[in-house]
Amino acid sequence: MSRMIILTEAELRNVITLNRDAVGCVEQAFEALATMAVAMPPILRLDIPEHRGEVDVKTAYIPGVEGFAIKISPGFFDNPKLGLPSTNGMMVLLSSQTGLVQALLLDNGYLTDVRTAAAGAVAAKHLARENSTVAAIFGAGMQARLQLKALTLVRPIREARIWARDTAKAEAAAADLTKKLGFPVTAISDPGRAIAGADIIVTTTPSEKPIIEAGWLAPGQHLTAMGSDAEHKNEIDPAVIAGAGLYVADSLKQTRRLGELHHAIEAGLVASDAEFTELGQIVAGRTPGRTKSDQITIADLTGTGIQDTAIATLAFARAGAAKAGTTFES
Repeated sequence: MSRMIILTEAELRNVITLNRDAVGCVEQAFEALATMAVAMPPILRLDIPEHRGEVDVKTAYIPGVEGFAIKISPGFFDNPKLGLPSTNGMMVLLSSQTGLVQALLLDNGYLTDVRTAAAGAVAAKHLARENSTVAAIFGAGMQARLQLKALTLVRPIREARIWARDTAKAEAAAADLTKKLGFPVTAISDPGRAIAGADIIVTTTPSEKPIIEAGWLAPGQHLTAMGSDAEHKNEIDPAVIAGAGLYVADSLKQTRRLGELHHAIEAGLVASDAEFTELGQIVAGRTPGRTKSDQITIADLTGTGIQDTAIATLAFARAGAAKAGTTFES
């Protein structure tokens, strides 16, 4: 007989929040990726173009960790027109020793939202200037909101701008975030003006055409690109990637295939075998991060299975301690 715990989104929200613990959890996952024999196969992706839909399946095994997660993550970007969220999903946590299912995490994409925002915080912690106070966020959805909150955990953010194609959405998000975070957040309709004077820029859109143009970035700025988790997505002009003082990937194997780097390679601006630093190598102290205050730094984050295993393992442990969830025996 095997025993499995079923955890709902509400139960998971009670045990996992976007805080310094979540950032630390994801930071350790990046370090493990750089220092341990992690097994992380390529992302499996199914595209459903007629409904602007895609489904990603990610997983990773970290040696010494009792469980590993398999995550199913759909993104259907016309859903808001139907009054539905654009992302949802679930994670399955299995025993690394027996392969038996330990937990079914019915998070509707919540854990992915948290670990993705935490990854943005890790990138800013290691790449943005320590005195960064102004943030510019591209996008007005859930991830845009969480990315800004995540930045406040690692940098003294005192002002933010939001740009989105839908100005009304940007204005609503700005008003909400001003209330929640306690500093002014302004919707700006011109993307170049949103970037001007910002210390940290984060892009969180499913855009298929660049929204950040070459020449917009100024010395000392840090840019984290979150949206390009599929080959057809492209938020950053390839010339920006080629001209960066420091380009950092979450997984170089992934960003060569489907990140912003992939578009710079396709444009012939970067060699396909060019070597770049991975974020985990910086976290582990194996390579330096920002070395000069006037460097333009870029983090290309495509989302990795190791982040899912890390956050699922933390959620499972916390749920166990809280005696949360429903036990199912088979």
